[in-house]
Amino acid sequence: MSCSPRKDPIFKPNSNHNKKMPPNPDDALKHALLKLRPRTVSQSESTSPYSESEPESDASNPNHLPAAADCTALLSDELLLKVLGKIHDRKQHIANSLVCRRWCVLCGKLVKSIKLIDWEFLESGRMSFRFPNLEDVNLVPACIKSARNSGILLSNKLIEVRLSSGMLENGDGLFVRKGDVFESKAIDGGVAILAEGCKNLRRVVLMNVSEEGLNCLAKECELLQEMELHNCGDFSLRGIYNCRNLQILKLNGNINGVYGSVVSDIGLTILAQGCSRLVKLELVGCEGSYDGIKAIGQCCQMLEELTICDHRMEGGWLSALSYCRNLKSLSFQSCKNIDENPGLDEHLGSCMMLEELHLRKCQMRNKQGVKALFVVCRRIRELVLEDCWGLDDSIFTAATVFSRSIRSLSLEGCSLLTTQGLESVVLSWKELNRLRVVSCNNIKDSEITAELATLFSILKELKWQPDSRSILSASLAGTGIGQKGSRSLRWK
Repeated sequence: MSCSPRKDPIFKPNSNHNKKMPPNPDDALKHALLKLRPRTVSQSESTSPYSESEPESDASNPNHLPAAADCTALLSDELLLKVLGKIHDRKQHIANSLVCRRWCVLCGKLVKSIKLIDWEFLESGRMSFRFPNLEDVNLVPACIKSARNSGILLSNKLIEVRLSSGMLENGDGLFVRKGDVFESKAIDGGVAILAEGCKNLRRVVLMNVSEEGLNCLAKECELLQEMELHNCGDFSLRGIYNCRNLQILKLNGNINGVYGSVVSDIGLTILAQGCSRLVKLELVGCEGSYDGIKAIGQCCQMLEELTICDHRMEGGWLSALSYCRNLKSLSFQSCKNIDENPGLDEHLGSCMMLEELHLRKCQMRNKQGVKALFVVCRRIRELVLEDCWGLDDSIFTAATVFSRSIRSLSLEGCSLLTTQGLESVVLSWKELNRLRVVSCNNIKDSEITAELATLFSILKELKWQPDSRSILSASLAGTGIGQKGSRSLRWK
């Protein structure tokens, strides 16, 4: 009688009684995070669990590496999106989107702002599909017909675009001509696609858009609060009438040397009637007169900040600022003149709530216009003058009108103003407690009088760096550099 030896059962991972129990839902997150830790090749070979989807390792192939399981599949989309949202580096989001299709979709939901350079990406609908949660979109670079790989970049504080070599050969003095920009009909179509796909928009920058495109944007994007418009005419602003929640608007009518469009009193009136909730308004290169500014003051009663850059206003417009009753901050930038014909002081009025007046890179040679501006703003508490041309002692004396209210003065780059001119004005200001003087080379430390020194001693804040040459010589004192006939190098 022959008996065969008893054989042990063969271990089969796919057998029913050897199947693993489903993971505990409470331990799913911990398990996934442990698997996401970086491991070396030897560790992955020894610690990675067996997976049915992985092929058996080929021992004869020394370069073979086993495929790792997707441990993030245990995480829900909401949880994984929350984890990826903790990464604040935008470049890392781009790298994460290349991991797999799921990560690509989730990382696209984290993108909130984008600057478009390819118009076809918008027209095809891929942009709104790829980034459905956009809140800030800039379409200006894509609206201009130029080579994407062009090495010519036109950039300033107002616009940044890439130019082709053909744009530099035109004879009209403009880098961006009318034919270099997509037609309004095409741009309106792209804006409609954007509005339908990204309804959470809060800020948008557009160029050459018409009334139809703005109407669609106002209808679909009810949360829109900030808008910047380039190269738009008067009647295209009728589409902005339905943007009831718009609070910040930057209107670029004409940018010197870049492009030219006209925004006159008609456009300013349409703007005022349609955007009654405006809090901040910036007008760049806009034409107009007393009537347009008056309409803004009467209709936009919540307006607190007004910036006027390189304006082309007619004479007499300055007195219309008195209708801006709740205006708190007024800024002038790069203006060739303030007001050529402001009229009599008794007809100018004043901004009762105005607290700050800023003038940067403005021509202040017209004493009558500067004086009229100071009269309108005579209740301000802070005055800032930076790199203003023509501001000498005779013009700065008009600032004595601020004697009862002003508390802070900042001067920078005003090279014509002297120590005597500064002293004659600031000593008349009884409430002054902050003074900043930087790079005003005609104001000398040696010319400070006892009265001015006494004022400095009672100020709460003082920054005194008027003469850049004296600062340089003081910093080089004792070094032997900068002295006539001295030697800075010695041979040993």
